[in-house]
Amino acid sequence: MEHTKPAIFLYTDGAASGNPGPGGYGVVLRCGDYEKELSGGFALTTNNRMELLAVIVGLEQIRWDNAEVHVVSDSSYVVKALNEGWLDKWKRTGFKGKKNVDLWLRFDTVYHRHRVAFHWIKGHAGHPENERCDRLAVAAYHAANLPEDSGYTAENSLL
Repeated sequence: MEHTKPAIFLYTDGAASGNPGPGGYGVVLRCGDYEKELSGGFALTTNNRMELLAVIVGLEQIRWDNAEVHVVSDSSYVVKALNEGWLDKWKRTGFKGKKNVDLWLRFDTVYHRHRVAFHWIKGHAGHPENERCDRLAVAAYHAANLPEDSGYTAENSLL
């Protein structure tokens, strides 16, 4: 008899002080009794990049393929891109005119390793894990000596 692995709950949030400005992401990853928190920040980035990066970093932590993952996010940008088929359309059009292509390509690779459902929640509404992710994200962008978000820099150097 095959052992069924439990579902994974991936709570995420991104934040930027100014948009663009210093930014960070926060992740709470929960599987059964196991819980892990992750965060990181950048000197200059956008809120949408941090929202998407939080999901990517969380998915990249999963150690087996074909996991059942429930992503809980307050980002309409990320949730609608998947639930309303935006990402598929962007891929068909070669991401023409779209931002954050580097992150969407990175996301697409790890996303297809699993069975992922996206759930939108209202931000700053008292959801414990979302509030925790927000605190992690804000703390991350307040850290000293933040690295460069090379994807953001490269994308905007073309303007």
